[in-house]
Amino acid sequence: MTDGSSSQRLLSLDQFRGYTVVGMLLVNFFGGFAVCPRLLRHTHDYNSYADTIMPHFLFAVGFAMRLSLGKRLAQTGSVGVYVRMVRRLLGLVLISLVVYGVDKRFGTWESLQELGLWGAIHGPLKREWFQTLMHIAVTSLWILPVVNARPGVRIAWLIGSASIHVWLSDRFNFHWVNTPPNGIDGGPLGFLTWSVPAIIGTLSYDVFAQSRDKLQIGSPLLWKTFAAGCAIMLLGYALSCGTRFYDVIASEMHESSLEVLAANPVLPSQSQIDAKLVQEGRFTKYLAEPPFVPPPRAAERQWNYWMMSQRAGSLSYVTFSGGLSLVVYLFFFIACDLWKLRVSFFQTFGTNALLAYVLHAMVSSAIKPFAPKDSPAWYAFGSLVLFFAIMWVFVRSFEKQGIHLRV
Repeated sequence: MTDGSSSQRLLSLDQFRGYTVVGMLLVNFFGGFAVCPRLLRHTHDYNSYADTIMPHFLFAVGFAMRLSLGKRLAQTGSVGVYVRMVRRLLGLVLISLVVYGVDKRFGTWESLQELGLWGAIHGPLKREWFQTLMHIAVTSLWILPVVNARPGVRIAWLIGSASIHVWLSDRFNFHWVNTPPNGIDGGPLGFLTWSVPAIIGTLSYDVFAQSRDKLQIGSPLLWKTFAAGCAIMLLGYALSCGTRFYDVIASEMHESSLEVLAANPVLPSQSQIDAKLVQEGRFTKYLAEPPFVPPPRAAERQWNYWMMSQRAGSLSYVTFSGGLSLVVYLFFFIACDLWKLRVSFFQTFGTNALLAYVLHAMVSSAIKPFAPKDSPAWYAFGSLVLFFAIMWVFVRSFEKQGIHLRV
């Protein structure tokens, strides 16, 4: 999404987006090596550093949508603006279908007919097609009706979307996304909770752009914004404490029949509640591990909706990460828009994020055949440096020519 003219653009938005793209390149490439720390991997059962990247993207998308839509509505009729936005987002859907594709090709016409329409698209719909670009497109379409609405309306839309996701997760979605072929980033219904960081992004625009002159070092509004981000993170952590009701009692830990996924992933059974009530300890028995701290293995705690999980798109995960995005962006605003600092490396990737995303899979596939997963640390790190160098050469070359890939 474009974010308005250069005169309106906050330098911090490009820098924040560039940082996010660089983080994505790091975890997507380096995460495939055995020497990669767990914190840089997606492990689906807690919030690692790798899991903070996707919410940053959605936060930036919501921020930029609010800026772009507001500008265009002030210039022309509302109907035409919304039609154009929908057309552009549908174009991003098409790009995502082409970029991700489907690896499997049906061997015969007969086998395709036997599967039928649902059998043929079930796997790609659940996994291959619904990755980052598709989630951005669908989430943007979902929040588009309220992007320019009053803050109260946007917050109500956020709460309603989250509530629908919780209900559908209890009905079927949590188990469906976590069974083969496993979904990615929440699967087709992930847009409901990806709306959380995206709408937080729209609300942040109201503060950082519309009240820019009031955001000075030490100003009350600056501290209130920081406090708001921390409060959202705390809310996300509080939601994650529901995971403690899925602790496996000691007598069941060695039962081979114990499933990794909880049978009641959203609403724990009465027996689970009773087991927690009689457990020794006061408040600590209800407290989940802090974000970025791995949880116990599945034999000690079954996977459930309340754990911070990017694969499930769980509410605790997107809420905490949405608050974190606000706090991280606040630091970029202070550094870039107040102190006038600028990192050219972030600027290059931030102003051509879509191009970097499309290119990174191709560059990675050119290097990875010569970089085995069990490579020693020095070789893995060297491969990472080479990957970044090639990516920078490509994206920087386009930047010098004034070529930016946008939808």
